[in-house]
Amino acid sequence: MKRIEFLKSLGLGLLTSTAVAACASTDTATPDAGSTTTTGSTNGSSASDCTTTPAETAGPFPTKSPSGLVKNDIRSDRSGLMMTTAIAIKNKNASCAALKDAIVDIWHCDADGSYSEYANYTSVSFLRGRQTTDANGLVTFTSIFPGWYGGRAPHIHVHVYNASGKSLLVTQIAFPKTVCDTVYGTANTFYKKGLQDTTNERDNVFRDGFATEMAALTGSVKDGYALTHTIVVNA
Repeated sequence: MKRIEFLKSLGLGLLTSTAVAACASTDTATPDAGSTTTTGSTNGSSASDCTTTPAETAGPFPTKSPSGLVKNDIRSDRSGLMMTTAIAIKNKNASCAALKDAIVDIWHCDADGSYSEYANYTSVSFLRGRQTTDANGLVTFTSIFPGWYGGRAPHIHVHVYNASGKSLLVTQIAFPKTVCDTVYGTANTFYKKGLQDTTNERDNVFRDGFATEMAALTGSVKDGYALTHTIVVNA
């Protein structure tokens, strides 16, 4: 499924132009590596293509008090290449229908590979947030393109709960290497460590398969990126 078709299925036909316009800010790196479009997982696009997204570890840095971080813009004071994130939650037990009122937490590292709430950042909670899905099963966040740290491929952590707060799935979102190479190789105003040292294929979380965890990305280093992804849960 092409990204624009995916967005239309979520009622987000205007997201692309809106997100790209919003990315023209002082947080956007100067180099222009040209526009990039990648195709992510099509899982959850229909009742016949509806495999439950794999469960993954919450990692060593889960959000300590996610209920206190209900917000759309999770950047706080972090600099980096701006990225909008749209996550659709689908219910496998309802033929992959949109799951309304699901609670979705996300968290990821900053451009340097550091997480808030731990180590040198125990008193702050940047790049962590919670939203509740709308009638289309959708949540959106304004963030930055994640950095990387040794031994892991770039990723976003996601925890999905039902409306009553029952945990449904902890998973992670993978990133296409082509986009990561472009960002880390050219947006060095923010990403100073160069290319990531671990690919998805060698990553200890994704190496057993990441076909249903791969994000779709559009955008450029000049204008920022828009990420779209579908997560299928058993609700």
